[in-house]
Amino acid sequence: MAVNRDPILKRCRYLGISPTVVGINKESFRKPNANGRRKVSEYGLQLKEKQKLKFIYGVLEKQFYHYYENATKMEGQAGTNLIVCLETRLDNIIFRMGMAQTRRDARQVVTHGHFLVNGQRVDIPSYRVKVGDVITIRDKSKNSVKFKEILDKTSGRLSPKWLEVNKDEYTAKVVALPSLEDIDYEVAPHLIVELYSK
Repeated sequence: MAVNRDPILKRCRYLGISPTVVGINKESFRKPNANGRRKVSEYGLQLKEKQKLKFIYGVLEKQFYHYYENATKMEGQAGTNLIVCLETRLDNIIFRMGMAQTRRDARQVVTHGHFLVNGQRVDIPSYRVKVGDVITIRDKSKNSVKFKEILDKTSGRLSPKWLEVNKDEYTAKVVALPSLEDIDYEVAPHLIVELYSK
């Protein structure tokens, strides 16, 4: 499986996003300086928005395009649907629950089979959850020192309103589909739709 090994802070600076979006607390993060930079073309803006989403969710091009194709077949705006497809990945849910420091870590703990969806073990990070699904940790993993330490480190992280999280019980329930207002970073998904529509 291909892995994106770009330096995280450097990539965040280039894309203009805070490292906290990907689960890294860096107070000294230096935002990119727009002064003196050449004007970015329309294509450049579209490409950067696509790169931003791919980086945040750790998705490579082939899989990202597959999400875009699914988004265009769903009811509603394709750009919003694309965000929904990415946000409802199981590894992102684990990250949003505070059960992993970063989405990369979340992908790993899912692959190792630590989590259940509706009582069934799921070890596929890209598994799409639905409204009503309940995500829990395996009993054996619940007593792990590792997860207790992770919860301590992520204690200040707020869970989105579309997820009903109970950190004491290590559970989460999907009570709604996410919307653009629920995400914690700025993105213009319509630019990605325009890019792929060419």
